[in-house]
Amino acid sequence: QVQLVESGGDLVRPGGSLRLSCTASGIIFSTYHMRWYRQAPGKQREWVATILSTETTNYADSVKGRFTISRDNAKNTVYLQMNRLKPEDTAVYLCSAYLVARDYWGQGTQVTVSS
Repeated sequence: QVQLVESGGDLVRPGGSLRLSCTASGIIFSTYHMRWYRQAPGKQREWVATILSTETTNYADSVKGRFTISRDNAKNTVYLQMNRLKPEDTAVYLCSAYLVARDYWGQGTQVTVSS
């Protein structure tokens, strides 16, 4: 079956950096578009970044210039490099693999930005 597993979440101070990973199994990873979302307590899920199978990337305005999404098709893994973190970046970060009508999600990894 399809499985997405996120990792790399942690407690970090404002201004710090983290790299999240999401490893997929059960899909032909290179053909899927990958997205990162986040959900803070009491808030709606928010789109963060997308990397297409062509490696074209897009970012939410709130993270543009601070976050970088990338993928390694040989490792079936998508990354989210997060720099200059702010307290408002605190959330559970989830990855999604989508292709046409198929959309798979991981369970998420917690990122907390606090001094």
